[in-house]
Amino acid sequence: MSEPEIYCPLCTWRPAGSSRWRCSSMMGGCDTVWNTFWTGGVCPGCSYRWEITICLACKKFSPHENWYHWPPRPIDEIERQLEAERS
Repeated sequence: MSEPEIYCPLCTWRPAGSSRWRCSSMMGGCDTVWNTFWTGGVCPGCSYRWEITICLACKKFSPHENWYHWPPRPIDEIERQLEAERS
């Protein structure tokens, strides 16, 4: 399967490899700074799983999972899956 495109679901800003988020101590985190998309939203410092991610461009929060935009599956693969389910 292909890799997802990662971008803000609200403004379509795309984080760079150098983009960083902080595991906010104001929200019970440990202040680790890292790229949240390298770990799927899990802080490498305290293992807290962030369910929301702020966009560094528009400053709005979205569910972390909504940042991942998967390419559509090829029609051939869908047809094979439907045929296998019918068998």
